[in-house]
Amino acid sequence: MRFDHDTRKTAQAASYLLSRNNGAMNYMALIKLLYLADRQSLIETGAPITGDRLVVMPFGPVLSSTLNSINMGEPLGGSRSDWYQYISEPDGYTVKAKTTGEFETLSPYEKRVLDGIYAEFGKMDRWALVEYTHKLPEWSDPNGSSFPIDVEVILRSAGRSDEEIEAISQEAESVWLIRSLGKTRSWS
Repeated sequence: MRFDHDTRKTAQAASYLLSRNNGAMNYMALIKLLYLADRQSLIETGAPITGDRLVVMPFGPVLSSTLNSINMGEPLGGSRSDWYQYISEPDGYTVKAKTTGEFETLSPYEKRVLDGIYAEFGKMDRWALVEYTHKLPEWSDPNGSSFPIDVEVILRSAGRSDEEIEAISQEAESVWLIRSLGKTRSWS
């Protein structure tokens, strides 16, 4: 199952979480909070907030492109400017929000999810978050590597039926295809 990765929304969601934490946070903790928010939105609505690719790594599930952008300075989904417009480059293991209050891509629902995730998990340190995410049904030890998370495992563990999962998959594929075509075509 693939979703349309919205790089601006990802950066704004990260900045939103950072703003709840005095503007700065360990980036591993930030990645975990973003993952948990995407996971919750996926369970509740059938769609994640960011649309980033979910992967299992030794320290638990993460958002793949977002982590690559932080770790390697690679463009987030091809657009370095989206991420670094809102988030600083890491200073050690800390990232900071560059702007506050610019969250126009986030819906009221998405802000509520982010607020709820921050309220429940935001004060946990990165190692407590790693331990917590290791207990999620979609995580298994990748033995030093990484692999994609099967979104169906998340949805099944939340009690979604096969029919609901199929409908979510079809909707995600349709949205991904339409947006992909829009990104590659020049409309007159």
